[in-house]
Parts: sequence; structure tokens; C-alpha cells
Amino acid sequence: MYKTLIVTLILIVLGSFTLVAQPLEEQQNVVMEETMVTTHGEDGLTYMREEEKLARDVYLALYEEWGIRTFLNIAKAEQQHMDAVGALLDARGLEDPAKDAQVGVFQNAELAKLYDELVTLGSKSAAEAFLVGAIIEDLDIYDLNQFLAQTEDEAEIWVYTNLKRGSENHMRSFVRQLERYGTTYEARYISSEELASILRR
Repeated sequence: MYKTLIVTLILIVLGSFTLVAQPLEEQQNVVMEETMVTTHGEDGLTYMREEEKLARDVYLALYEEWGIRTFLNIAKAEQQHMDAVGALLDARGLEDPAKDAQVGVFQNAELAKLYDELVTLGSKSAAEAFLVGAIIEDLDIYDLNQFLAQTEDEAEIWVYTNLKRGSENHMRSFVRQLERYGTTYEARYISSEELASILRR
């Protein structure tokens, strides 16, 4: 069973990179055993499961609003990110807050509020929609940095690292689109230095 879970997780994460960005450079075998999980670990996984859902749901809403394929492509990648975290939750017997949840519905009240705010902002114009995309990826990278700093769990590190790499790719895509509208994105969560480093790659 563990071999199946390992392969599933690797394929899920690899799939997210083939949708919108560069191929994954490094692969590892991560043992996704049903072991005891720290409260920090469980909180991080359940939160990131819904935060990846937030990204997917907002991008789907913005695709419906503007018909810009960038949002659909990145929404598909966010689904892969959701699946990667979901696979780890399932392997460890943890409750999945996003299981069978409809678009725009979240257990976390802050994420539910943020969803409404971001969809409202992104519905004002195409430029605002790309700004929303950059904000989401900014927040995603910031939170992943926090959870990476809090865990020593090999599987969590592997998942978070690859999700962060995907978010950096998405950030570059949204910032490039914003620049076409004459707008320069300024970091809201991560440092300006980290943003500049991401955009240089």
C-alpha cells in the first residue's frame, strides 16, 4: 500500500508542473506512513489543503468571468496541489476539510472571507484579476515558508517544497501578465527580496 501512495504523490506533484511550468528537477521517494502526526503537522496540512482549494476556486471564478485561459490552466495545477496534500492527509488518516466541498465553500472562516473578497476584486477588470492571482501566490509562498520552518517531517517537507516551487511558477506567470497592463506587483506577504529572487529565475 505504501508504494502505491508514494507513486501517487509523486505523479500528482509532477502533473502540476507539466500543466503550467518547468518540469520537476528532483524526485524523492517519500514514505507516507500512517504514523502519529504533530498538531503543527496536522494543522499545516489541513490549512494548506484549503488554501490550495482557495487558489483553485478563485481562478475558476476568474476564468468564468474573463475567459482567460491562464486562470483555467493554473486552476488545474492547483487541483493537483490539492490532490498532493489530500493524498498525505488520507495516508495518515487525518480529516480532510475540503472533501466533497463545493466551489467557494471552506471550513476555515478566514479563507471563506478571503475567497469572497478576492473574487470581488478580480471581477473588476482583467488587470485586477491578475493582481488577485499574484496576491494568492504571494500568500501561498509565505504560508509554505512558515510550515516548512515548523516541520521536520520528510513527507511534509517534500510536498511543501514542491507546492512552493509551483507557486513560484504561478507568481512569475501572473506578474508577467500584470506587466502587460503596465502594473508592477509589490510583495504583500513575502519579502521584496524573495519576490525579486523568484522573478529572476
